[in-house]
Amino acid sequence: MPAIDLDGRANVARIAMWSGPRNLSTALMRAFENRADTAVLDEPLYAHYLAHTGLEHPGREAVLAAQPTDWHAALATLFQTLPAGLTIHYQKHMSHHLLPGFDENWLDRLVHCFLIRDPDEVVVSYARTREKPTLADLGYQQQLGIFRHEFERCGVAPPVIDARDLLQDPPGLLAALCQRLGLEFDEAMLSWPAGRRPSDGVWAPHWYASVEKSTGFQPYQAPRQVVPDALKSLAKVCQPIYREIFGYRLKAL
Repeated sequence: MPAIDLDGRANVARIAMWSGPRNLSTALMRAFENRADTAVLDEPLYAHYLAHTGLEHPGREAVLAAQPTDWHAALATLFQTLPAGLTIHYQKHMSHHLLPGFDENWLDRLVHCFLIRDPDEVVVSYARTREKPTLADLGYQQQLGIFRHEFERCGVAPPVIDARDLLQDPPGLLAALCQRLGLEFDEAMLSWPAGRRPSDGVWAPHWYASVEKSTGFQPYQAPRQVVPDALKSLAKVCQPIYREIFGYRLKAL
């Protein structure tokens, strides 16, 4: 199977990057959006997720108004025609947005990649916005399910990027990812203009403050905060799931 799966109608490489919240997913979306050949799609299943779970997230009503809540309509955005000259459709997905009941046949039409981060770091970061995250909120179980599905379907582990590795060596990790995807590495992926993007979801004011100030990947810094006692059991449950996928992560070129 080729590393890149082209849509026959539009000759577009449709890349689904699956992560959980607080995983550098928006920064990685910025990197791809800074390529001249790429259009990005920001969490296209978010409104469907909120509508069907009833969860109260920051900006909930704005999200529901901005995106289709029917999964058929939401999935159609994953295969939209791109403007002339663009050949890569990079899709930033949250793993926990993939709810039971989806027809999963569409998954086989995308190239799947995975962005992971140590649960201790995720829990500390996520709790700054929502104080009491749950296992379902963080997406580790859902991410592992998609990863195993792809591994079984393709017979080889799909590309995995660890957030710490990415921050420690952005050019090396991005080059390794592009190689696995059959893409030319573009140094434009290493920096971008500060500010908000028209492609950002309407939830950006609640979640994207740091990345809006950024102009590239920041050097890795170990967290200054420890996992709160009330969330230690949650981080502990996530660790073996994270470690299973971590074992297949890409190494820098």
